Amino acid sequence: MSEQEEENAAELKIGEEFLKAKCLMNCEVALILDRKFDQLQAMSSDPMSQVSQVFEKSQQYVKRFSRYKNADAVRQVREILSRYQLAEFELCVLGNLCPETADEAKAMVPSITTKERGCTDENIEKMLNDLSLIKKFE
Repeated sequence: MSEQEEENAAELKIGEEFLKAKCLMNCEVALILDRKFDQLQAMSSDPMSQVSQVFEKSQQYVKRFSRYKNADAVRQVREILSRYQLAEFELCVLGNLCPETADEAKAMVPSITTKERGCTDENIEKMLNDLSLIKKFE
């Protein structure tokens, strides 16, 4: 992106480095931090002494705001959202916030409606229905 172009997430103008970045949903971060905590527990008689306050607060935050709890559900969410050619940050916003309608999804991530994407309301509703099924059977 040139210096004169203004960044605009609604139009997916967010800069090359951000477009190429790997983003994680809160539920994915929660799984990673849980595994790390388990490793610390296994290595120490007092795992809390090995955990910083930042680690603990981060773990609490992502657990609180994770919409999906088990690893299979988390994997399925990423698979479903990946089918729709979303940018990483779009995928994570939708996976974290779990909109219920196409209008909510478009309000949260306006860039999904660009003409090149081909994301119709029908496609968005299908995606959201698939996500709600995962949540229902988790």
